[in-house]
Amino acid sequence: MSTAPSSPPPPFDPRDPIGVDDLLSPEDLAIRDTVRTWAADRVLPHIAEWYENGELPGIRELARELGALGALGMSLQGYGCAGATAVQYGLACLELEAADSGIRSLVSVQGSLAMYAIHRYGSEEQKRRWLPGMAAGETIGCFGLTEPDHGSDPAAMRTYAKRDGEDWVLNGRKMWITNGSVAGVAVVWAQTDEGPAGTGIRGFVVPTDAPGFSAPEIRHKWSLRASVTSELILDEVRLPADAVLPGVTGLRGPLSCLSHARYGIVWGAMGAARSSFEAAVDYARTREQFGKPIGGFQLTQAKLADMAVELHKGILLAHHLGRRMDAGRLRPEQVSFGKLNNVREAIEICRTSRTILGANGISLEYPVMRHATNLESVLTYEGTVEMHQLVLGKALTGLDAFR
Repeated sequence: MSTAPSSPPPPFDPRDPIGVDDLLSPEDLAIRDTVRTWAADRVLPHIAEWYENGELPGIRELARELGALGALGMSLQGYGCAGATAVQYGLACLELEAADSGIRSLVSVQGSLAMYAIHRYGSEEQKRRWLPGMAAGETIGCFGLTEPDHGSDPAAMRTYAKRDGEDWVLNGRKMWITNGSVAGVAVVWAQTDEGPAGTGIRGFVVPTDAPGFSAPEIRHKWSLRASVTSELILDEVRLPADAVLPGVTGLRGPLSCLSHARYGIVWGAMGAARSSFEAAVDYARTREQFGKPIGGFQLTQAKLADMAVELHKGILLAHHLGRRMDAGRLRPEQVSFGKLNNVREAIEICRTSRTILGANGISLEYPVMRHATNLESVLTYEGTVEMHQLVLGKALTGLDAFR
């Protein structure tokens, strides 16, 4: 039995060795390229200086530009949001984190945490009041869940909201809050008397100019330096009855928001990995030792091959999870699978890239060490390695090992 001759396969592309781009539509590629171009123009020329100085100057202007790109609340529908697919949002996260994790974190916290909470659980009035300005980048949002003494166990949070007539009065502290010091609105989660500990947690939409609210910036970080990170202090913050998110009670609310944000991390981590890998490839082609480029030595090629395999496996995994999200079939356990694998592999790619660059690998002239130190934060926030291992362990065995 004979078959008609087929056309030869396209040439091998070192930047897309397994042809992942074939899975993307022209619109997907256009969105990816738009975000990549913006990051190359607005972030890459300055990011080493921002990182070295531990600041993100012009964050409000950057937020407005990201809003104009449609990158804020990108996969949400209506209220000025772009209504993009989950895969398109993921591609944007990859390109933003290829520039710097701090920029992707700004977008993730704005869209996948603060805006997502209001969009999914807020009243129509809350949505109309806050979402259009947040989508445009005119109002920056933050998400207050983690506390100084309660990170992986949010059910034990101490921030408390009590009724006082028709009002709510909030007291407590939140820690490691991205965007906190520049936010115009904070989504804050607090215990209430509406159920036993953990079951009565409610979300509140808190204008940051409310009396008693403050957000001192956290300094002296050695990771995510080009990002605004803050503590939130709520000291007798009085809010009207309509400040509470009416659509959810209990931990289900904040955890669903975290799952949505973790999905962006699955893509974003591969952006940091890609940037470091490409730096290593370029360096290996030009750096000479023992009379030839180091990319011509077997040990260097073995490192590059292994990194390429893990990088593009991670991108394929992110793409698969994105298609499942678009189909309404993505489970939180699958998001844990993606975050656990992709962040862990991204860190290893950065570390291996650093070995290829040798001493130059620690210099801010190259992106590798910056990405590596940023990923140490990404590894921990929105669920540590251990938490995601236990999520998957419970899913695999049916047995709860958290306690």
